[in-house]
Amino acid sequence: MVLQVQEGLLTTSAATPSSVRILVATAVPAERDAVARAFTGDTLCTVDVIAAGVGPAAAAAATATALARTPYGLVVSAGIAGGFQPEAPVGSLVIADEITVADLGAETADGFLPVTELGFGTVTHRPPSALVRDLAAATGARTGVVLTVSTVTGTAARATELRARHPRALAEAMEGFGVAEAAAAHGVPVLELRAVSNPVGPRDRAAWRIGDALAALTEGFGKCAPVLESWKQV
Repeated sequence: MVLQVQEGLLTTSAATPSSVRILVATAVPAERDAVARAFTGDTLCTVDVIAAGVGPAAAAAATATALARTPYGLVVSAGIAGGFQPEAPVGSLVIADEITVADLGAETADGFLPVTELGFGTVTHRPPSALVRDLAAATGARTGVVLTVSTVTGTAARATELRARHPRALAEAMEGFGVAEAAAAHGVPVLELRAVSNPVGPRDRAAWRIGDALAALTEGFGKCAPVLESWKQV
């Protein structure tokens, strides 16, 4: 397998004609490179890894552009994330069984209303359940809801509010829902895999473990590779 860099895209090239081609969308180059390091050996699938940008809009635009150019069988949103404590400790892996946007809607006198309760749109995408199960078994990752936010949580009150509205939430990040919207528009299944770098809540940079999370991301994708190679969409 050869790993190449072309216009910010890292791509593996040793797949068989019948294998699935996978697009992995991260936010920044450090995450992209961490994922790419997991695919330095022989693999039966082609994996393209992009740094799509920060936030759901940038992630959706870059993912949709990639999907318009190349046929993919699976899209994965990946990177580091904040973890809700104690369920998702720093350094752990989380795989989404639901990808949910937490702040798309309206504030009212009675609290937040998601856009679906306003009568339009969607707020949740669900990855293939069998694939989530198999990847969790292979990696030891926790499974649950991964929230997409446009503003990262910075207070304990906000963390408590999010957990009250989303009791199964394990992590929050900024790109998953945008990636999932692009994948859905092209009829391609989506996953989200995150390595926890910090607790969700008050911003304490001294408690962040970005290096450890990036290493966990590489290790996690390395364990995912055999499952991804054998997976076929039903």
